[in-house]
Order: sequence, then structure tokens, then C-alpha cells
Amino acid sequence: MKDFRNLKVWELSHNIALAIYNITATFPKEEMYGLISQIRRASVSIPTNISEGSGRGSDADFKRFLQIAFGSACELEYLLFFSCELKYLSKHDYEQTNLQVIETKKMLIGLIKKLSEKT
Repeated sequence: MKDFRNLKVWELSHNIALAIYNITATFPKEEMYGLISQIRRASVSIPTNISEGSGRGSDADFKRFLQIAFGSACELEYLLFFSCELKYLSKHDYEQTNLQVIETKKMLIGLIKKLSEKT
């Protein structure tokens, strides 16, 4: 079992999720059960799947959860773009957060590749 808190990719994705909660607090209230809910779920799914996968018994299981986290990062990347297009998210906040999501995706790919070499 790996301690997920020691993984830099978990730390970055956790910080993204915290930022997303702050950012979406400014979205229109009519989006509470639509876009806000979906973007928050996608953001939290990334560190959640990393932490759950790290507690699994095998590298293959961990890799599968990392792939799910990667999919959630891709979803979040689009939702940030969509939110910016709707003018719910400033260009600055979009660019800053999107760079972090892209960095997270790169880190996830690296970890997935490393685990693939082991199996």
C-alpha cells in the first residue's frame, strides 16, 4: 500500500479540487445542480481515484484507477474551457487552472507508464 499523500500528482490534483470549489462559488446559482456540480465532481474524482488506487493490492489495480483519474482530468479540462466560453470563468482563472490540469495529466501519464513497465 502506498501513501497517496506522498504522491506529487495527488497533491497537485487535491489543490486543483480546492481551487475549483472556490472558483465555482462565483458561478450563477442556476448552475448549482448542473455545471457547478459536474465540474466539482470531475475535479474531486482525480485525487479520489489516485488515493483509492494507491490503496489497492496491485500495480495493475493502481494503474486502472490512475486511468480513471486521467479521464476525469480530461473531463475537467473541457468543463473549464466551457465555463470560460460561457464567461463564468475569467480568462486568467481558466489559463491558470488549465495549466495545472495539463500538468496533472502529464504526471498521471508518467506514472501510468512507469506502472506499465512493471507489469
